[in-house]
Amino acid sequence: MQALTRKLESSKLLFITWSMVAAFGAYFCVYAFRKPFNAGTYAGLEWMGMNYKAVLIIAQVLGYMLSKFIGIKVISELTASKRIVLIVSLILIAEISLVAFGLVPPPYNFIFLFFNGLPLGMVWGIVFSYLEGRRFTETLGMGLSISLIVSSGILKTIYLFIAKLFPGISEFWMPAFIGALFLPLFLFFVWMLSRIPPPSDTDKLLRVERLPMTQEDKRKVVRELGWGIGSMVALYSLLATLRDFRDNFSVEIWEEIQPSRDITVFSQTELVTGAVVILMAGSLSFFRSNIKGFWFTLQLMGFGILLSGLSSLLFQYKLIEPYWWMLLLGMGLFLAYIPIQVAVFERIIALFKLKANAGFFIYICDSIGYLGSVGLLLYKQFFMRDLQWSKVLLNFSYFTTLFCFALLLLLSFFFNRKLGIQSPVAKKLQDFSIY
Repeated sequence: MQALTRKLESSKLLFITWSMVAAFGAYFCVYAFRKPFNAGTYAGLEWMGMNYKAVLIIAQVLGYMLSKFIGIKVISELTASKRIVLIVSLILIAEISLVAFGLVPPPYNFIFLFFNGLPLGMVWGIVFSYLEGRRFTETLGMGLSISLIVSSGILKTIYLFIAKLFPGISEFWMPAFIGALFLPLFLFFVWMLSRIPPPSDTDKLLRVERLPMTQEDKRKVVRELGWGIGSMVALYSLLATLRDFRDNFSVEIWEEIQPSRDITVFSQTELVTGAVVILMAGSLSFFRSNIKGFWFTLQLMGFGILLSGLSSLLFQYKLIEPYWWMLLLGMGLFLAYIPIQVAVFERIIALFKLKANAGFFIYICDSIGYLGSVGLLLYKQFFMRDLQWSKVLLNFSYFTTLFCFALLLLLSFFFNRKLGIQSPVAKKLQDFSIY
């Protein structure tokens, strides 16, 4: 084992490849415990007048959301020695909950999806803790980012394939079955993560050493960057809500916009999206300067936000086909969403020399983001009950584009002033006494 660690420390290519594969594999397997249930339709089932699939999604998202709030403390204070035990325990709890979901008859089994989501929300932070604080964090994060983009679509295809292959497995047992299939793979990738060496002295010099945070550390960060972080949280929350809605109801949305689609369409769109997003997000590692890297990241996010809104507009006026709408919407969404997870807070910590870790910021963002997901689902159930899922996605994509772009401008001006860098735009505004 020590020989492997020494090889990873001495070979940059091996280290990057190993870390990307480990992160991708571990988080891809996590989706096998979280997402397969929403490939089912649960036709004809309701609970208290609500669509039963919506009830299941809301139950899991509530657990996932609560996990994110808990993760603000747990992940930000997590020590390296406790990572492995915690991540394996969380996954086992999630799988046991899926078994209970299959055992208990509907509609009483929805509660077990709450307990399934409750542990899973903290896994991302544990995986990312192996990657952050390094010269190549954005590159290493590509593995994690790829899994975020492609896993759900691929697992939906796997679900539908297994459902055809084994028609006797019910929609309620399929999630536990798929989870059991992926458990050995998950344990293998966790072992790979455990072999990743800690950040080097050069990493610590360029990106600041990542340490467990105390309560005072958290208060200091909020005092120093409150408005900027608040704007980023709001922007991320809108993107997360749109991403979650598009993912959770993609089966229903495709049924409305293109009933004749092939079952591989879920993986096709996400694989193409993943390839483009990873290429763009991975390029952020080429910026050795934290300031240049930070501003380029914000520009990339702005492009993604505008692309998602433009694709919806073109689809509404029938200038592009459904396939291209779902592809471009997802591409724009992830071009804005992924950089926040793997790059923005990395650069902020390094720029301001904060005693912090990315998990603290991301878990604040995620907790509010999943609160938004629950809110949109409930609003759809009670106030837009007769509106098609695709129409909700279309309308919310417009709302997200407008507000996210405004928030991006707001936080850009905040950090522009905080860093003491006067851009041409800021200087002009200052001349007119507006800035």
